[in-house]
Amino acid sequence: MPSLFDAKVASTPLADRIRPTTLSDFVGQEHLVSEGKIIYELLKIDKLPSLIFWGPPGCGKTSLAEVIACSTKSDFIKISATTSGIGEVKKVVEKAADKMKNYGHQTILFIDEIHRFNKAQQDTLLPYVEKGVVTLIGATTENPSFEVISPLLSRSKVLVLKELTAENIKQVLIRGAKELGFKDLSFVDKKGLESLINYSNGDARVALNALETSVNIKKGRAQKITKDIIEQALQTNLRYDRLGEEHYNTISAFIKSIRASNPNAALYYLARMVEAGEDPLFIARRMVVFASEDIGMAQPAALMMANEVFRSCETIGYPECQENLAHGAVYLALAKKDRSAVDSFFVAMQDVRNFGNLPIPLSLRNAPTKLMKDLNYGKGYQAYPDKSVSLLPEKLKGRRYYKTPQTP
Repeated sequence: MPSLFDAKVASTPLADRIRPTTLSDFVGQEHLVSEGKIIYELLKIDKLPSLIFWGPPGCGKTSLAEVIACSTKSDFIKISATTSGIGEVKKVVEKAADKMKNYGHQTILFIDEIHRFNKAQQDTLLPYVEKGVVTLIGATTENPSFEVISPLLSRSKVLVLKELTAENIKQVLIRGAKELGFKDLSFVDKKGLESLINYSNGDARVALNALETSVNIKKGRAQKITKDIIEQALQTNLRYDRLGEEHYNTISAFIKSIRASNPNAALYYLARMVEAGEDPLFIARRMVVFASEDIGMAQPAALMMANEVFRSCETIGYPECQENLAHGAVYLALAKKDRSAVDSFFVAMQDVRNFGNLPIPLSLRNAPTKLMKDLNYGKGYQAYPDKSVSLLPEKLKGRRYYKTPQTP
């Protein structure tokens, strides 16, 4: 009878089950890990500075951190910026400070997806990195010049990890096949293997997930894993990609649900984005735009609410700001809707494009000099003119852009 331990191992993603523990097992990034290169030499003397690993998904950032964890005498703590809030960060660094003070133990803090931390969260780390209480290793797919605060960046060495080559992916797949009980990759036919490697786009995690799914699809069949089976597996392994189609599909569904005044659908699509680790500021920005675009004059306070949600996301970040996002989503969904301000603006914009820069009426012009006053700039200006006064350029007199919406 299988044990609970066996079940737990089986449910662990293949990529996690075969993570390397030594540099000799690590695949790719030879410019960093080969003999004489920076990671190799630093691990040899067990003296690491703070590092930022910058590279595409599935290139080995987390695996390299795991190798460091297995190779160093320092305490190694791993957290993810997508699930850890400022409270957890403070606990970790304060505990590291106690270990340093009482036992002289150095702590390496690995933060996966460090770009998810906002400025306040990154600021919390700064004094501990400055004093050498923790050695920071951050992993990011985003340009650290824009996503990591300058004081942290200046105290860290940025190491660029490259996309894995086709040969690298094949090596990883061989290791995955052995973990799944096969001698090599001979159980996958040539076209199937080519498809698997090509689709992965240098992402080892995608390749391994698809391989494991293919094996599960094939169970009970005698034939090799074919291209068709690989394609089935790839369909089941399609994931939410911040730069891909599902990213735009989900935010579109979220906004359209709010527009339809459907808080249930809005919360569902919000939950999908949050669970996938979508940037909370991306979601909040769309909510700010929506507040003016679709609610507008019907409930002007909606813009203040949306701005407060954005500010909350900016200040506290995940995971706590997900509650602010939910609050804002329900508020916007239940608010009355009115596009009159935005629709009117676009009519005015069309006139600007059609007529160009028409002369501004003299009475509305600024007159800071005597010459301008002599030319009648500002002449006849009234701060509170009768509403019948147009104030538009002569060619557009009588034009009405904004019309007060009819109350239903």
